[in-house]
Amino acid sequence: MREYEYFLFDLDGTITDPGIGITNSVMYALEKYQIRVKDRSELYPFIGPPLADSFMRFFGFDEAQSREAIGYYREYYVPRGMYENQVYDGVPELLRTLKEDGKKVILATSKPEEFAIRILRHFRLLPYFDCVAGASMDETVVTKVDVMNIALERAGVKEPARALMVGDREYDILGAKHFGMDSAGAAYGYGSREELREAGADYIIDCPTDLLTCLAKG
Repeated sequence: MREYEYFLFDLDGTITDPGIGITNSVMYALEKYQIRVKDRSELYPFIGPPLADSFMRFFGFDEAQSREAIGYYREYYVPRGMYENQVYDGVPELLRTLKEDGKKVILATSKPEEFAIRILRHFRLLPYFDCVAGASMDETVVTKVDVMNIALERAGVKEPARALMVGDREYDILGAKHFGMDSAGAAYGYGSREELREAGADYIIDCPTDLLTCLAKG
């Protein structure tokens, strides 16, 4: 296996498939504004980026409306939406292999940290992670660079070149570049292969365990 010591993982679209729960939560919020979406796939772009950015970008909300919409989103997401979710096949095997090989496994997600911990605990994945870093509930810490910076500090990573970021969107790949890290694009998630390739992913994987194959090849 190529000698990365630290592995940073995104959550949504990389560790778990949250499509049903996130889109149900967005639809619930939009209905408060009499906006109805017939095809939930139209809302897949909400998976990954900060929610406020998505409400502004895709529905023209201003900052105040976006904050309000996030409140409505959480009315559905907290009791129900976060559990309308499933772990991708191969993820437990991948995490177990990395831990058995002595690697440090870190979560870096733009989802609020509190929610990320609940999800990992619910799916019995939390013990695999040495460190969890996520967005703040007040949205002051929310970008991928923000949460990656916190993750690297908490994990005591002094040499980012010894770390690999794994994620399914361009934000994960660009965040890795910001810190001088290599990255693996999870093409099984919600970003296209083209998006990941254009962002400059060093590897592109079609399922979680493909990462082990890529690293074994060096």
